[in-house]
Formats: sequence, C-alpha cells, structure tokens
Amino acid sequence: MLNTVDYGGKEADIVHALEEDIIFGRLAPGTRLVEDVLLARFPVSRHTIRQALYQLERLGVATRERNKGATVRRLAPEEVRQIYEVREMLQRQAALMIRLPASEALIAELIEIHRVYSAHVDAGYLRGIHEANDRFHLTMFSACGNAYLVSSIEHYMRLSLPVRANSLADRDKLEISRQHHLMMIEALKRSDNWVLAQLCVDHLQPSKAFYLREVEMGPVGRDAGQG
Repeated sequence: MLNTVDYGGKEADIVHALEEDIIFGRLAPGTRLVEDVLLARFPVSRHTIRQALYQLERLGVATRERNKGATVRRLAPEEVRQIYEVREMLQRQAALMIRLPASEALIAELIEIHRVYSAHVDAGYLRGIHEANDRFHLTMFSACGNAYLVSSIEHYMRLSLPVRANSLADRDKLEISRQHHLMMIEALKRSDNWVLAQLCVDHLQPSKAFYLREVEMGPVGRDAGQG
C-alpha cells in the first residue's frame, strides 16, 4: 500500500500525493519540497504542509535540514547496501518461519494478488503494480506469525522506495519480478523453507544492483554509456 499510516484529513491526502510522486519518479531524489510551491498546489494552511513534510520524513522518503527545508531523500550507495542487508535478514527470517506447505487459503490469496499484479504489469499501471506487489509480499510474510517482524519488513520496504521505484516502468525487471512471484508460490506449496528464503533474497537484487550502478556511474558515466 502507498500509505498504511492514517494521519487524517487533508494532511493524509498531501502525504499520499507526494509519496506517490516520489515512488513514480515525478519527484526525483534530491528535489526540494518548497513550502510555497506546495501551498500553490494544495489549498491548505502552511502548518498542514509542514506536518505533511514531517510525516514524509518520518516515513523515510524525505529529509529536512535546518535553514534548507525538505528534499526528496537521496540514498547514498552505503545507505542502500545497509538497508538491503537488513531487508535480506528480515525477509529470510520471515520466510524460514512460514509453516510449509502453506495453507490452501494463503496460496489462493497470493495467486489472486499475483493475477491482479500481472494485469497491472500488462496495462502499465504503475500505481497498481506498486500496490499489488507490496500486498503480495506482506501477505506472504504475514504467514510467519510475527506481526513485529512483518512491521519491520514493511518499514524497510518503505525506506527502500527510491531504489524500488526504478523497476516500476522497466519491463525486463517486471518480468523477473513476475517470475519470482510464481516461484515463491510454488515454493510455498512444498516443504523447503530455505528455497523460499533464498528466493525472497534473490528477489531484492535487481533493483538494488540497478540503483547502485546508476548512482556510482554518475551523470558523466551515464552520458558516456549512451549511443
């Protein structure tokens, strides 16, 4: 889901809209979130805008500096590596805790979510792709039976949004993701948690590798690689 925390009223609408802009690349990492610009876009008080920016910072998708204001969070390579190290540990542990073979009800629910996900991929509907993907993984990990572990997984999924967003419009990465989902469903029908755990870790790698490559190449390296 794009925003699972309820802030209430207009503030929640602003948080949702800006988070969506960040996820889908309309606001690139490092972009300043200028209060006056946001006031022109959203007919609310300056206090409401500031509260929305605070919530975006709390969610990990924006940063605020004294006398500089808020910006879309830009993850440095070492931050990405550390976030993904934690994601890998959390998701591996959750996968190891799922009782296998999984219940028919869980399998059926994941198959339906994957059907919706695939339909959104085919249609190129970015918001639907993002929401169905998160719902697939959180539904699967919820089967581990530890709500605190699942909450931690969700938190680090959100922290990695700038990394994950680059896959939403990339057909090759989406096809890999679609195949991984099917492989996870098959693994849930069997009895080897280690196979499922490794799939969950492997699933994280394409977006991370692409983001790190783009950041470490920099603008000069990217331009040199074109044509």
